[in-house]
Amino acid sequence: MNQSRGAFTVESAITNLAVTVQDRAVTRIELNRRGSRSPEGRFEQLVARELGQYLAGERTQFTFAISTEGSAFYRRVWHELGRIPYGHTISYGELARRVGKPKAARAVGTANGKNPIPIVIPCHRVVAAGGKLGGYGGGLPLKRRLLDLEAAHCPAIR
Repeated sequence: MNQSRGAFTVESAITNLAVTVQDRAVTRIELNRRGSRSPEGRFEQLVARELGQYLAGERTQFTFAISTEGSAFYRRVWHELGRIPYGHTISYGELARRVGKPKAARAVGTANGKNPIPIVIPCHRVVAAGGKLGGYGGGLPLKRRLLDLEAAHCPAIR
């Protein structure tokens, strides 16, 4: 079993990311942060390359493994987040309907905020009713930049 060696840094013009890997799976991404080291080994270099490509508008999906811990409800919300297409958004209410809890928009928002692997699990694609941005762990300016990046590189919505 590989133990976590601390987070490594992925740098981009949009944001820096601190990425934690354990047992050949990404377990955490911290937005607007730097890790304590550079990526080491093939898997971490793959993760850094794919995240960098996404942040440069060159990638819409990821091929590396992720691993999350959370309640069954949180995991269901995170799974549904992964189904939101690149370049699209849905409301918290719609996400609540998709997880079978149509009256639980606040609980869905809480689960969204606890997402340990933002960008890969695209919680930035969830917006408040009426299209307002709502909250985001990386701050609203970063959420706007990510949504704008996807809109600019998504043929379906150009």
